[in-house]
Amino acid sequence: MTAEDPVAVPQVRMVLVRTSHPGNIGAAARAMKNMGLSELRLVAPAQFPHAEATARASGADDLLAAARRYPTVEAAIADATLVIGASARPRSLPVPLLDPRGCARRVLEEPEPQRVAILFGNERSGLSNTEIDLCHALVQIPTNPAYASLNLAAAVQVIGYELRTAALAGQAAPAPQADYASAGQMEQFYAHLEQTLVEIGFLDPGNPRQLMRRLRRLYNRARPDQNEINILRGILTAIRRGRG
Repeated sequence: MTAEDPVAVPQVRMVLVRTSHPGNIGAAARAMKNMGLSELRLVAPAQFPHAEATARASGADDLLAAARRYPTVEAAIADATLVIGASARPRSLPVPLLDPRGCARRVLEEPEPQRVAILFGNERSGLSNTEIDLCHALVQIPTNPAYASLNLAAAVQVIGYELRTAALAGQAAPAPQADYASAGQMEQFYAHLEQTLVEIGFLDPGNPRQLMRRLRRLYNRARPDQNEINILRGILTAIRRGRG
């Protein structure tokens, strides 16, 4: 909340993944500033900085100047405790689905809304399955099924609008007291888990099928806190020590 904007919009991390056109980055920054958002993160943009991004930002140059760049999605969300992906395509493995309004409510219910990351994929291909695996939930914007293609900045605007509307309406439930493990800690756990499952013969690295993807879904639903993730890592360490 600032002197310019009296509405306490939750400052979630808006993460644009592999954006191909620099103008879309500028337009997304403008949409964010319209809605009182300022935390912009860019993962491997094709062209940035770029004059087209600045031109399309139309006064949101400060967001572009402050935008953080990352080589991978994992690096961009390492400090996030809740990751939501914007995706219009159906997925082979089920992921909890939210509409934009439900997404905003979910964000405001978080103990630390500023540690939420919302991912927006490449303009043509969207988010990959690997990137979806990093998400606790997906948000889908209801569109005309005969023409579901939505401009990147328009998608950012819709999500930003719902966040602002929810903040204005005071829709946040009492925040639960939870110290959730970050995305970076979860990635370390998944690497530890996979290595252990291979060592005990439960996972065949030559034919892994979708075991690790399903386990990711399970733990993303559970959302372990700091103590729980330490317990799980301790169990894995004890298993490997016992075999050694």
